[in-house]
Amino acid sequence: MKKHIKQTLSIFLVTGLTLMMSACARVSPDRLSCELLPVEGSPMVSFRILLDVGSVNDPPGKEGLCQLTLSMIASGGSKSLTYKEIQKKFYPMAAYVGLSVDKEMSVFTGIIHIDNLEKYYTIFKEMLLDPGFREDDFTRIKTNQLNFLERTLVSNMDEQFGKEILNLMMYEGHPYGHNEAGTVESLQKLTLDDIRAFYKEHFLQGNITIGLAGGYPSDFPGKVMDDFAALPEGHIPQLSLPEQRTPSGLEFIIADKGTPATAISMGFPIPISKADDDYFALWMAVAHFGEHRQHLSHLFQKIREERGQNYGDYAYADHFIQGRDKFPAQNYCRQQQYFSIWIRPLTNTNRHFVIRQALRELKKLVEEGIPEERFELTRTYLLNYTRLYAQTLGERLGWQMDSKYYGYKSFLDEAQKRLPRITHQDVNRAIKKYLNYENVYIAVITQDAESLKEALANNSPSPITYANPNMPEHILEEDKVIEVFPLDVKPEKVRTAPATDFFQKAGVPEK
Repeated sequence: MKKHIKQTLSIFLVTGLTLMMSACARVSPDRLSCELLPVEGSPMVSFRILLDVGSVNDPPGKEGLCQLTLSMIASGGSKSLTYKEIQKKFYPMAAYVGLSVDKEMSVFTGIIHIDNLEKYYTIFKEMLLDPGFREDDFTRIKTNQLNFLERTLVSNMDEQFGKEILNLMMYEGHPYGHNEAGTVESLQKLTLDDIRAFYKEHFLQGNITIGLAGGYPSDFPGKVMDDFAALPEGHIPQLSLPEQRTPSGLEFIIADKGTPATAISMGFPIPISKADDDYFALWMAVAHFGEHRQHLSHLFQKIREERGQNYGDYAYADHFIQGRDKFPAQNYCRQQQYFSIWIRPLTNTNRHFVIRQALRELKKLVEEGIPEERFELTRTYLLNYTRLYAQTLGERLGWQMDSKYYGYKSFLDEAQKRLPRITHQDVNRAIKKYLNYENVYIAVITQDAESLKEALANNSPSPITYANPNMPEHILEEDKVIEVFPLDVKPEKVRTAPATDFFQKAGVPEK
């Protein structure tokens, strides 16, 4: 009898879960959907409330409005509780509400122990569904966003600063073409009425996917869906983006800043993303060339390990945001993608040499492909490395949501199937099809920008200097080749501007 009851209960639970998963499918573009990842026995519950809304939805002249509005929700009070009252309630639960905002999607995150689920969710839902939008929160959060643009980003984050300049170059006049935080000029004009209007226009059921993972009660997803169904029906259609502009030759923007080190970011748009078959072959090529924070990557070996020039040198086949440890973060999906190289800050005296070296190595990759032994090594590495991508509940749920965006049941499972089938020829073909070394955007943050501009335009030799007087002879011989490696840089393709001029207004500042 007990066995029969247990079997009946099991069937009931499975049937209920199946029905709930079926209900998650978006029955209408104007209605909610959900992504569920039940983990029996887990004491934790992870939330990801995904919005198909990002900085591309900022109205012209109101850049930064999306981030400011969502920050008012994640870091402000609800109608019933002030921000300080929420903090006092969250602290003993070790709770928080996180937020990330990108070009086309944003996500609210949180994780809580099952014992505190009801208390946490009561506050969490009120923050999202009934925000307070108080004047003091608005002033505090707007000031923080302005300080980020004017001080933190420009003064203290040269690596990120360089990537943001690269974004400005790639997407001038494009909906992607401004920082998610906006500009100083646009932020200063935003009002609390703008916040309320943006929330009302974009917090619609069809823009939202409810993500839940962990050991939540079987009836909890239905409860969340019912609560969020109080939002108006409707959705904002995915924006139709203009074609990405490819660079014509080597195009430089140099931010002039009194800094002891030079940060460099370079890249160009590519017409594929994780949704495309060719992505997997290109991914292998770029992982060999410069996988994020991997010592065996080619650029890292040539620039840091052999020459001790800087902290790290990496390359990416699409937009990369670092998540836990060195792994990619989730929920930064985009319709349009780009290839990039990050050269983390190096001594100013060797900036010209390292620009040459990176472009020379890119040229060799395009013309020669990757060596056979590196092909096998990279494939084995990626097969094992991607198994580590989703170790936490939040990561597993995030990858599940991203997989749906790109048209897969599971992108990580797809990688395990696709990578073993890719040939050396497939990888080298993808390199030649999508990568180049002649048409590249290059963003540089350095001191004395005019002297670098002059050296680039004149194609002046750029001998390297070392603190170590005993460099191996084969390195010194290769250096002689690199220091005169020809760069076809036209003077009109090199723009300079004071670092403090960036992000004041939309677009690239004029000198």
